[in-house]
Amino acid sequence: MPEFIRRSLLPVSAERLFAWHASPGAFERLASPLERVRVLERHGGIGEGDQTLLEMRVGPFPVQWLAEHRGLVPDHAFTDVQIRGPFAHWSHTHRFEPMGPEAAILEDMVRYRLPGRGPGNRLAGPWIARKLARTFAWRHARTQLDLLRLQAAGHGKLRVAISGSTGLVGSALAAFLTAGGHEVVPLVRRRDLAGAFWDPSRLDGEVDRDALEGLDAVIHLAGENIAGGKWTAARKQVILDSRRIGTRVLAEALTRLAKPPKVFISASAIGYYGDGGDTVFDEQTRAAGRGFLSEVSQAWELASDPARRAGMRVVNPRLGVVLSPHGGALARMLPAFRAGVGGPIGSGKQWFSWIGLDDAVGALYHLIGSELSGPVNLVAPQAVPQGDFARALGHELGRPAFLPLHATVVSAIFGEMGHELLLEGQRVVPSALQADGFQFATPWLAEALCWELGGVPGSLATEAAATAP
Repeated sequence: MPEFIRRSLLPVSAERLFAWHASPGAFERLASPLERVRVLERHGGIGEGDQTLLEMRVGPFPVQWLAEHRGLVPDHAFTDVQIRGPFAHWSHTHRFEPMGPEAAILEDMVRYRLPGRGPGNRLAGPWIARKLARTFAWRHARTQLDLLRLQAAGHGKLRVAISGSTGLVGSALAAFLTAGGHEVVPLVRRRDLAGAFWDPSRLDGEVDRDALEGLDAVIHLAGENIAGGKWTAARKQVILDSRRIGTRVLAEALTRLAKPPKVFISASAIGYYGDGGDTVFDEQTRAAGRGFLSEVSQAWELASDPARRAGMRVVNPRLGVVLSPHGGALARMLPAFRAGVGGPIGSGKQWFSWIGLDDAVGALYHLIGSELSGPVNLVAPQAVPQGDFARALGHELGRPAFLPLHATVVSAIFGEMGHELLLEGQRVVPSALQADGFQFATPWLAEALCWELGGVPGSLATEAAATAP
């Protein structure tokens, strides 16, 4: 039976390593971008006989995978065994071997057998071995990155409410926090869902204030998708109102709490600056730009003023383009680039200010414990022209990236939305974050694309284990 083993020496204690893996959010944090896996049901945690039902994709087909947890040795090991799924046999043992008070070896050992017999299995075997090697290299690097960020922050257990907790950034942030031992209270719009109910659709919208008492932080990310359809007058109003009204409803509710949170982190966007050409924007840039996105960002930030006037620390993170294959701009680009028909948009000279999803999550976590307030740019230190981004993405995928999407085509298909989102840009730098000591995991574009697409750049690689398996 084939066996795969990956061992890494990590600079955290075995107890912390085990606790992180045993937490509810760990599975989501360990799902490699190469894997299309989601949790359908959980029955217990990692105790003996507890089960998790997953859905994964084998090619275009969804396949369910039922795993049972066995062999739990607290602080040392546990095993996942496939009860039902795509393999004839699959067992995955996690081991945590102490190497001193602040170091441990993380070992993942997988034994598997493919279904059926014949030449197909012989052909698939090497592919599966390569995929396991790449996946577990990424998982070990993700484990180390998350644990070091949690350790550096030094927070006790936090209670954090998140709006937009099912979105691209919100879901990743919620998993990061719960894996770190923090409590996440999602703001939900249906009363039958777990969390704090709120109705952000009108200025007198309802908020379950009792569920928000005693929070350490509120992170507000909810808002209508700006790229969800052509910008008709009606759609523009929906986009604006979802941010302006929703933010004000939440900010005013927080001011009425007996014990309000220490910080209200209410999202914004670098669209605030408008189309700036080669001008470099940081948080000292006071004048807003022109255009619909700038109008939305200005109203979005102003809507958090009730909390600010009540004495709460309010931060408005101005998010750049968040890179992830699971959503946003990168996810929309990937099919064309993988097919070899991607390339620059318009002139390709417009500035593209981006941030990797993991760094966006890390920055939001950093803002909970910092003293920063007001606008904070959440972008990587190195903005690039859009044409350079296209070439970097093509290089990472091993595909050509020379077919341009002409400005006239963009305008004809997408109208005003295409003009502002694709043909204009901002050159933005994260001056406040860097001055506050935030460490980017992937400050360079090539590193970020490698990492967010399931590879491990050298800067994030884990140290090989010091002893043989």
